[in-house]
Amino acid sequence: MNVASKAFLRANMGTAVSKRKTLRNDAMSSVAAKVRAARAFGEYLSQNHPEGRNGSDDVPIRTWFPKENLFSFQTATTTMQANFRKHLRMVGSRRVKAQPFGERRERSFSRSWSDPTPIKADSFHDSRESHDLQDYCCALDDDFDLNWETEKELEAMACDGDDFIPPKIMLISSKVPKAEYIPTIIRRDDPSIIPILYDHEHATFEDILEEIEKKLNIYRKGCKIWKMLIFCQGGPGHLYLLKNKVATFAKVEKEEDMILFWKRLSRLMSKINPEPNVIHIMGCYVLGNPNGEKLFQNLKNLMNPYRVVFESPLELSAQGKQMIETYFDFRLYRLWKTRQHSKLLDYDDVL
Repeated sequence: MNVASKAFLRANMGTAVSKRKTLRNDAMSSVAAKVRAARAFGEYLSQNHPEGRNGSDDVPIRTWFPKENLFSFQTATTTMQANFRKHLRMVGSRRVKAQPFGERRERSFSRSWSDPTPIKADSFHDSRESHDLQDYCCALDDDFDLNWETEKELEAMACDGDDFIPPKIMLISSKVPKAEYIPTIIRRDDPSIIPILYDHEHATFEDILEEIEKKLNIYRKGCKIWKMLIFCQGGPGHLYLLKNKVATFAKVEKEEDMILFWKRLSRLMSKINPEPNVIHIMGCYVLGNPNGEKLFQNLKNLMNPYRVVFESPLELSAQGKQMIETYFDFRLYRLWKTRQHSKLLDYDDVL
């Protein structure tokens, strides 16, 4: 081999070695890059999913949801199933027999739609209690009949004289807005008006009756009510007399304390009044539906044999204005009415 051939061979061998070094370096670089990428991906998984770190970097698990969401979803599903089973148990334990349509309709119409207090159905169907109440009321009626003429003569003797003015009782519920100022706006030229402000929250029917009787004896011992104004809250078909005591046409037939209140109130009404004694209802429009007429009729029946009529006129009507002028200074009443819900008026200065 001559010199030229050796030189050519040496040059080609150097080029091949250089190419092999280059390929090896590229391969090593590629492997290093893949290793770095795998390590980075493993660190990413270990940081974002620590639970998967197990040595292996008058392999991501392919799922539709992350593990956290799967856990929440399973928990919610279990809770819903438990609640549904509980609901089924409750419904099953409270099953009652189906009632005929006529019975359900009768019960639904047995009380006023605006009546805010429940009726105790059990007491109505207790025949023993019903008979006891009936016997007691009959005894009261018999007592009325026996003492009627005697009480009438005593009342006539007590009210004898030209200076006697028949008393007018004004019964005022504290539930009426600004009720404490109502006694200050009554007619000052009529001393026969007797205002009685009672506590709607804590008073009882017994308290009201005792206060009326006491005020009557202070006015003139032995006298009775000729006219009466009940100023309270209520609505069509009902009177809100005391807390949890609502007078409706159904309740005044069935609730014992309600029956006794109106019967005992009737005994405080006049027997010598040539006209029927009047009980005015103010502060609510009881006659706003037919149940109001039924309520008044039942009250009249309870107060027999005393002659009592109930009236609840609208204030803007002629009859309503006449009722207001019977008890109030009309100018002061209109002022009180316009400022009834205002906090700006100093009543002590104005009235």
